Amino acid sequence: MDFMCNLKGCEINAERYLGNLTIKPPILSPIRQNFNGFPSLLIQVGDHEILLSDSTRLAERVREAEVNVTLEVWDDMWHAFQLFAGFVPEANQAIDNIGKFINENIG
Repeated sequence: MDFMCNLKGCEINAERYLGNLTIKPPILSPIRQNFNGFPSLLIQVGDHEILLSDSTRLAERVREAEVNVTLEVWDDMWHAFQLFAGFVPEANQAIDNIGKFINENIG
């Protein structure tokens, strides 16, 4: 699991994914995208998440494009905590929030 939990591991996985590309496609970084015209967006992230700062920066970029964004930062939660629905109460609530968001924004 260590390959996912530190900077060196992330760099190794990025290199495996990108291979020998010298120019990195902008799609690899959501923060670099044009969000004009995007639908409403829900971002859920734990406060122990390695992508916490990326998530908050993404929410800022989306707001700059005047797109409705809901950012939920969950106390004491980790990466992909929602996978533990059925076992962790916060994961259950997060899944419920996703359903509510979909119902409110998609119908």
